[in-house]
Amino acid sequence: MKLSKAILLLLLCLGTQFLLAQSKIERVEPPNWWVDMKNPDLQLMIYGENIGDLNPSINYQGVHITQVRKVQNANYLFLDLVIDATARPGNFPITFKHHDEVVATHTYQLFPREKSGAEMKGFNNEDVMYLITPDRYANGDPSNDEIDGMREKLNRSNKGGRHGGDIEGIRTSLDYLADMGFTAIWLNPLLENDMEEYSYHGYSTTDFYKVDPRFGTNEDYRRLSKEAKSKGIKLIMDMIVNHCGSFHWWMNDMPMDDWINQWPTYTGTNHKKTLWQDPYASKLDKKIFSDGWFVETMPDMNQRNPLMGNYLIQNSIWWIEYLGLAGIRMDTYPYPDMDYMTEWTQRVMAEYPNFNVVGEEWFNDAAIVSYWQRGKQNANGYTSELRSLMDFPLQTATVNAVNKEESWGTGWVELYEALAKDFLYADPTELVVFPDNHDMMRIFSQVGGDYEKYKLANAYFATTRGVPQYYYGTEILMGGDGDHGIIRSDFPGGWKGDTINAYTGEGLTDQQKEAQNWMKKLLNWRKTASAIHYGKLVHFIPKDGVYVFFRYDDNQKVMVILNKNKEAYTLAVDRFTEVLNGVTTGKEVMSGQTFNLTKALTLPTMGAYILELK
Repeated sequence: MKLSKAILLLLLCLGTQFLLAQSKIERVEPPNWWVDMKNPDLQLMIYGENIGDLNPSINYQGVHITQVRKVQNANYLFLDLVIDATARPGNFPITFKHHDEVVATHTYQLFPREKSGAEMKGFNNEDVMYLITPDRYANGDPSNDEIDGMREKLNRSNKGGRHGGDIEGIRTSLDYLADMGFTAIWLNPLLENDMEEYSYHGYSTTDFYKVDPRFGTNEDYRRLSKEAKSKGIKLIMDMIVNHCGSFHWWMNDMPMDDWINQWPTYTGTNHKKTLWQDPYASKLDKKIFSDGWFVETMPDMNQRNPLMGNYLIQNSIWWIEYLGLAGIRMDTYPYPDMDYMTEWTQRVMAEYPNFNVVGEEWFNDAAIVSYWQRGKQNANGYTSELRSLMDFPLQTATVNAVNKEESWGTGWVELYEALAKDFLYADPTELVVFPDNHDMMRIFSQVGGDYEKYKLANAYFATTRGVPQYYYGTEILMGGDGDHGIIRSDFPGGWKGDTINAYTGEGLTDQQKEAQNWMKKLLNWRKTASAIHYGKLVHFIPKDGVYVFFRYDDNQKVMVILNKNKEAYTLAVDRFTEVLNGVTTGKEVMSGQTFNLTKALTLPTMGAYILELK
């Protein structure tokens, strides 16, 4: 049966009206961009019902569509743009048509850059990082403790629950941090984590472009960055490209089947960190390591999908630009596709050549950790572009050194020999060194609550090569067992009504106050210590429970003596002549005492002695 032209036109009109009603643009990511980026390419992910059936167009000077990518799911479009040198900041419409009928529009915004990519400086050896778990640091805005519609509510009595710390709490603590001598803050993830439980830690992202409302807003995050910068404090953002949260908005409607790594039945990663270096490793084991999920609530994202891979790279660049970051700490660096991680780092560093990224490779062997550093010549030919890594081997060796009795193979010699393995790294001075972090027992607990051992370890991390990082509360001897909820206990004084206040000292024990002042003096001295920042390092074989090393440059020479003897010890100085080279006196940084270096030194007590040599 033939239909009349009138009926066909009516059906076409009705179909267009139906499509118009159905074509609501729900998301465009990245939500905005900037002009004058070094890389002019931008790929937009556009999401909305039946949006893939439409044809987009842009009419704006300097912005051109080069490709429209329609994918398996018709609710997505991926739009490739070039933003050339003639583009200016402003708003422009993206028009979506069905045939010749405009059925949807979206206004997109281009911003001017505050700085060029080359002007954005990353953290470096002059810095000392302060690691904060935001939910547990300070509750500056109780009004955002619970948000209607979000799955997990406030429960400060639950060690694994949300406690209410937020961006405002960190912002109002900046003066304290600056006064303590910290020059950079690394924040555990602040992005939306709308999970049913354990959402406070932030590592199950459910929206890569939105701060979790229980922490604040995107604008709060940016304000924090700007105010921190005004006080001489850099901002380092914790990022994850390996996995998202199972309640991420796209999990119910993914662009395509291979958006995440899927298995016939749930398959967790095997966590075998040596697989990439192992010449005998099976392909199956490697696949399970890279594509297996961390846990069932953390879907493993497939970076080999070029659209997913590009999405994650652009997301990192967006946050760097939006916040004016000085660095990224990349979570679980070896777990994503290894070749993709090279591409991710290359593209970030191409846009920001003076930026810095530190990767997490939690392994206690420098042969494995060094594999991932830029410049490393690997046996299997793998090339990395990562500047810095967390120095887990040195952390373990330091704790063992201060805890174990001195013998041929333990005690200080374990630390001495761990540092000797620096030949494995392309540049060991780029590494981040630390006594503890958010995933391990706190340093005061690791040394059994021994205050002198605590000072030995922390003095070492402040004076050895690399960039030191301390976890919040280290300065006041926070401790506890290995449970993550206890490790990430609330910082005292961060909540209204706290009877102990670390910011003012109220309620702290005498020992806690002493530790806080000791750390403050050490870190503020370090700010001016050029030899510690970039100087050479020479160490001597430990002897009789004493480990001695020197840091020096053209302007300064520092002698560090780490003494484990619980009684007075006499240290002969003649074997250090090659570095002392005629120096006759040294002023101890912490006590102000002057030592005569023309004769043996009497070390009255166990502890760290940091001498500026004259």
